[in-house]
Amino acid sequence: MGSITRALPLLLLLLCAQGAAAQHYLRLRPSPSEHLPVPDLKEDPDPEHDPREQDLSEKTLRKKIGSNFDSSFMSIHLPTQLNASAPPELPRLPMPADLKKLNLTETPYGRRVKLGKKARRKFLQWLWMYTHCPVLYTWKDLGVRFWPRYIKEGNCFSERSCSFPEGMSCKPVKSVTKTLLRWYCQGFLRQKYCTWISVQYPIISECKCSC
Repeated sequence: MGSITRALPLLLLLLCAQGAAAQHYLRLRPSPSEHLPVPDLKEDPDPEHDPREQDLSEKTLRKKIGSNFDSSFMSIHLPTQLNASAPPELPRLPMPADLKKLNLTETPYGRRVKLGKKARRKFLQWLWMYTHCPVLYTWKDLGVRFWPRYIKEGNCFSERSCSFPEGMSCKPVKSVTKTLLRWYCQGFLRQKYCTWISVQYPIISECKCSC
């Protein structure tokens, strides 16, 4: 690792000289999904608006939600990870092919840098580890007025800056939509009518380093 440390200033200078190829990992702006994850809803606390026991029949609700039920992102019962104290594990994403092709042998001033295959590989691994933006998934309890009650929600890694120099952060650029059931009531008192309706719930599926 010592050879990388000594070569780091030149390598970073080379990185800045790569133009669009290198900046792809540092300066991509998010598309309009930056209001995700969905904020917590402000619910009426009156239990009169909650579904009753007979309204929570799993058999009936599974039939109503049909093929929209996605066990990878939804859970009817309390997931074991929901109350876990440990932070979610940072996923390891494969290095993109265009990053592997970055030219790290010549500076903007014409000076050539000798870099062995091992040092080059380790530097690119360091660069990718520093700038990539994984999606961290955690379970969220939506409350009794949603079915399934538990949804796996995506968040962008935000413990540090993802750019060099610092200043940029990981932000959402893509999302997927899951269909849930929402207990909906209208009217008042004896005229009140409640039923399960289908609602769309967006979930972050990709993050990028951005201003």
